[in-house]
Amino acid sequence: MRFRGILSLYSWRFPVVVVYMLQSTEYQIGPYLKWFWETNDFSRVMYRRTLVRTRSARLLLVALRLWMAAQILFGLLLIMRWAQGDLYTGLAFGWALLISYPVVWAHLVILPLLLGRELIAKPQHRRVIRASKSIFAAFTGPKIAVAGSYGKTSMKELLLTVLSEGKKVAATPANKNVAISQAYFAHRLKGDEEILIIEYGEGGPGDVAGFAQVTQPTHAIITGIAPAHLDLYKTLDAAAQDIFSVSKVVPPEQVYINAESPDALPYVHAGQQLYSEKHALGWNITDVKLDITGTRFTMHKGTEKMALHSGLLGRHQVGPLALTAALAREFGLTAAQVRTGIGKTMPYEHRMQPYAIHGAWVIDDTYNGNIEGMRAGLHLLTELKAKRKWYITPGIVDQREKSNAVHQELGKLIAAAHPDIVVLMQHSVTSAIQQGLEAGGYKGEIRIENDPLDFYQNVQLLVANGDLVLMQNDWPDNYR
Repeated sequence: MRFRGILSLYSWRFPVVVVYMLQSTEYQIGPYLKWFWETNDFSRVMYRRTLVRTRSARLLLVALRLWMAAQILFGLLLIMRWAQGDLYTGLAFGWALLISYPVVWAHLVILPLLLGRELIAKPQHRRVIRASKSIFAAFTGPKIAVAGSYGKTSMKELLLTVLSEGKKVAATPANKNVAISQAYFAHRLKGDEEILIIEYGEGGPGDVAGFAQVTQPTHAIITGIAPAHLDLYKTLDAAAQDIFSVSKVVPPEQVYINAESPDALPYVHAGQQLYSEKHALGWNITDVKLDITGTRFTMHKGTEKMALHSGLLGRHQVGPLALTAALAREFGLTAAQVRTGIGKTMPYEHRMQPYAIHGAWVIDDTYNGNIEGMRAGLHLLTELKAKRKWYITPGIVDQREKSNAVHQELGKLIAAAHPDIVVLMQHSVTSAIQQGLEAGGYKGEIRIENDPLDFYQNVQLLVANGDLVLMQNDWPDNYR
């Protein structure tokens, strides 16, 4: 650790950084300690994001700062005693300097907190989860589980928006998709709901199977399989097996799988239904049209026809939109209600979200974090017209041993989309993306940015009228 890094330990900002690191790792002891001990300069940690000052974060920050103030006061008192010639106190002062070293001092507060969370909070969570199982079991309407490596929250919000046109629908909030979030969701139900939508996260092996045992869904949507969370699943197959485990409790004909996810197809079983931009639950899809304002398409089934328009961007949105429309009809919504619901669907924050700036269009897809999402965004970039096209990315985290191969593939995909300017954020995967760009024969301009925050804050100064800018993925501070 260099001199500046040592000084950062004694900064008044140090407790904020520590709480930020805890929050970013979801207060998990292992990931937090790994990040902490690998950090050489804490002044560079909270660089692109800031601490979200939740109640827990504020309380922990107060505790840490009180400890730091006590440390300073104790040190000053010892200095006064030492200055008066008390040699024994002088020895004590030296020892105090050792034990008050911020790394130790901070963790006198942090580690008991984290251990308390493990010993007290988790058992309480298990009781809440067990109690929720009977609530889910008593619900007699459709319970739709949404699982997959990507696109879960978007799919859930699509269903909620459209089905709410004709039914009383409840869905797990935001991206709250773990067991305790699902349990709290169950306990907050009013009792008059007709359809439940439950998003399944996949933090590690057995998660999805556990969620399915508690929530007992009647329908399941698998949005796709891609390399993600491989730090815990280790292999793509392990992740796919866990995600597809939801199908063990759902009738095959009520399991719907994204046919445009090549890594999902090997796990499809007989009787399960595929959906895509061409077909969904017996409906044929034609006349797909895309522009910066949204997506239009027509659905046909027998003599019935629905012309639909959504504010969502991209051809990859057609399959999920069509599946949502088809399910809505099966659940009893009228064609008019479906059209109205689909018309209300708009881009979600940081998910293919367009906005205009100085005559240019920026598509913010920075929430995305998988190769299939990158592929879909780059395909959209080729379909939209612009005077000049930019593509901006830092790469993808959580790829482990697949990282080089995935980022070389990303480089080739970028090359095939032919943006005029490619901006890469300097990280551990940057060289692999460059290798892919070279292999794909990219001839445009490549810029490497060492200061992502400065770049994103000043992107409006770089673009010109008629430009189209696609920004994909983010790079959390706890990844190198």
